[in-house]
Amino acid sequence: MNAYKETYLHNAADTFGNMMSYAINDCGLDGDVFLHMFITSGLAEQFARGNPKIIAGMSGLDLASRAIQSSTGEVPAAKPTHTIDYRTAEFWAGWALARYQWHSARSFPAILRAFPFSEITSRYYPLHEADISKFYTVADSVISKANPQTNLKRWRGAAGLSQSKLAVEAGVSLRSIQMYEQRNKDVNKAQAITLAKIARVLGCDVEDLLESESVPGGSIE
Repeated sequence: MNAYKETYLHNAADTFGNMMSYAINDCGLDGDVFLHMFITSGLAEQFARGNPKIIAGMSGLDLASRAIQSSTGEVPAAKPTHTIDYRTAEFWAGWALARYQWHSARSFPAILRAFPFSEITSRYYPLHEADISKFYTVADSVISKANPQTNLKRWRGAAGLSQSKLAVEAGVSLRSIQMYEQRNKDVNKAQAITLAKIARVLGCDVEDLLESESVPGGSIE
């Protein structure tokens, strides 16, 4: 399920692309460092949830400036020299990242932990000339390889249950099952009653469903 309507996606992706181009090409920041600022500022979560004030009411320059100010306490003085009409590799990487976040419903931290912005930018050639669906396929593959199966998915598979069947039998929402298996929600922080219901159906202990902190991509909200 996408967090916001597709009608907002074009504008949101362009805004994200402009934000990255400004932060990197004009402010001189490393893309991965800037995105850490963006995430810790709280703007990434609001963007991912489709807050209209963020995805439609602010420019890329505004978003970048707020993220930088939140981290450094200073408003960047750099003037924007690249616009949406000057499609840099950094613009494309931001544009593609925003679209993939919408498409996958994964959080930005979950995506970037497995697929850093620097690596996304390195895929500019030849992916910028391909349909965005090609980038989705590449991103899915990279993230899948970086994140082994969750214990929940492994036990569900052993029980021969689909996600929807488990949701019905456990009395837990299908969306919750999906989010835990994709690590978009941290199963370690799930309510005890929820885990108990799932464990009962799968015939395992609650502890069998918990994830180790050492698992790549684990413990991500």
